Parts: sequence; C-alpha cells; structure tokens
Amino acid sequence: MTVIALSLKMYFPRERTIKYCEDLAKLVSERNLSKRKLTMAFLPDFLTLPDAARLLLPEGIRVGSQDICDEDRGAYTGEVSPADVAALGGSVAEIGHIERRRLYHEDDELISKKVAAAWRNNLTPLLCVGEDKVMEPEEAAAYCIKEIHSVVGKEQGYPLWIAYEPRWAIGAEHPAPTSYVKTVCEYLKQAISGYRDANVLYGGSAGPGLLTEIWPSVDGLFLGRFAHDPKAFISVVEEAVNLVD
Repeated sequence: MTVIALSLKMYFPRERTIKYCEDLAKLVSERNLSKRKLTMAFLPDFLTLPDAARLLLPEGIRVGSQDICDEDRGAYTGEVSPADVAALGGSVAEIGHIERRRLYHEDDELISKKVAAAWRNNLTPLLCVGEDKVMEPEEAAAYCIKEIHSVVGKEQGYPLWIAYEPRWAIGAEHPAPTSYVKTVCEYLKQAISGYRDANVLYGGSAGPGLLTEIWPSVDGLFLGRFAHDPKAFISVVEEAVNLVD
C-alpha cells in the first residue's frame, strides 16, 4: 500500500490546524482522492486530534498522534494514553523521531515499549529510523535495520510503518541523493516484509517529484514543512496516484 503521511509537529496554532483539516478534506472530496489506491495519514498535535478525526476520517484520511505514552493508564503526569488516541479515532502513532531522542532523551528501550503500546491499542506504529551521518548506503541500511530490530524484536504479524529519515538530511535544503535513498529503503523493505502492513516511507526534506524518482524502492513519503499548505500535500498525493494507478 502506498502511504503519504504528514506530521505538523508543533508549528501551527489550533485554529490554523483546524483550517488546514477543513481545506484538506475539501480538496480530497473535490478530487475524489479517497477512492484511489493509497493511504493518507495526518498527525496533528494532541489537542487537535479530535477535530482532525471529525473532519478527515469521513474523507478516508487516517489520523494519529506524534507520540504516545508506553502505558495505557497510571500516574504518568503529562503523558497521553495510546488507548485515548485510539478512542479519539487515531489509528497511527509516530514513535522514535530524532527530536524525541535528542530533546527528551528517549532510548531504544522506551521506544520499544511505545511500539508495543501502539500494537496493544490497534495503532500502527510509524517508527522513525535513520543514521546520524553520511555512510555507504549498505552501511546505513545495516544501521537502520539494527535500530528496527532493537525496538521491535522478533515480533511479526503486526502492522509496521517505517519512516526512514537520514538524520543528517532532516531540515536540509535538499534530500539525500536518490540512489542512496533507494538502496537503503530496498534493504529496509526486505527487513520488515514479514509484517502485516509493512511500509517504508522516506522523510527528510521530501517534496514534489521525489516520490517519482525513488519509486518503487519506497512505499510513500513522510512529509514535513513542504506540506504546510494543503495543496502541497495534495500535489504529492496526486503524484502517488499517478504511480499506483
């Protein structure tokens, strides 16, 4: 399945996020994109998740969270339960982004628990992996596969989306070279092929035209700032539709 996903991080105030959802829902409806052979996913801030679900789920767009607690209930001040994310209509949980690792010191042990919590609550983990520096692509793939295995163990049969974001390319003016991305992602697809809903997305300065260049080595894109305009998000969705139809 081809997947186009977007995380808004904490860029937008609540009102702008809701307006984004309204505009995105209208564009998807007008262009009949919910009937095409791909999955769209939108990850807003926690506080806007209920509104995003209300506006986007009727148009076939999956919604989810940018993080979850590793526990469902208990004395975890400030955390957000994965059970509540699911109850609000979420079906995807972004886990292990480099910002969570660097800013909040999340390690593989905690990230592994969060993946298990996602599966426990019928959420698809969108697990972020990537190398810190430029390597040979085979070496980068081995690094990421080791990272995946340290988090998911030998569990299979569950849904798993991988967001491959070479950390040295996040926020860069240009993405990593296409040949580099294609080689790494082909290895990653092989590594997770035993999962029920196995998809490898590429992030890291992803924008229009990139999916065509690296297809079919990837299953989709994980978008960031480029897609802060709903029309930009739709342009990548339509690019994906042209590839899979």
